[in-house]
Amino acid sequence: MSQEPKKESPEEKSSLALNKLLQARSVIISGEIDQALAEKVTAQLLILQEMGDEPIKLFINSQGGHVEAGDTIHDMIKFVKPKVQVIGTGWVASAGITIFLAAEKEDRYTLPNTRFMIHQPLGGVRGKVSDIEIEANELLRARDRINRLISKATGQPLEKVEQDTDSNYWMGPQQAIEYGIASHLITHWDELKG
Repeated sequence: MSQEPKKESPEEKSSLALNKLLQARSVIISGEIDQALAEKVTAQLLILQEMGDEPIKLFINSQGGHVEAGDTIHDMIKFVKPKVQVIGTGWVASAGITIFLAAEKEDRYTLPNTRFMIHQPLGGVRGKVSDIEIEANELLRARDRINRLISKATGQPLEKVEQDTDSNYWMGPQQAIEYGIASHLITHWDELKG
């Protein structure tokens, strides 16, 4: 009597998939950006740094999310020794743009159907007037910092970025290239450089 092969649990399948991605030096950001995602991506970037100096490919499809979680991933992309190539797919919006812009300009890629969106940080504060005032001031500082980050990474004048982020500002791939967010429109893996 032959035994049936043991079926893998969902956790085992997930672990196997992660190992395959790490072997391919690839990281995926999909969905809302939060602290748990920032921790996962940071760990993967640090592991890949220890595995070698070859470029890391980071695929992003995100509507954005928590500002500071996006900042963490942005800073880690710049912190690790290997070059990180970002590839936008689906949509790259809000805090996703902060992450996308962490790569050097020549390492920012977009697939044909990707949409990009920049805007000012959103807040939803309740409480005492003094606490609301503190949070409003923090949001203003965050808006200024993000606008400066976008301006520096794209080469756009700060005044234009401030105007464009006043409301949701959507771009297709070609517009994102013209704006300075992305540098390359690609359709196939072989088009990634380096």
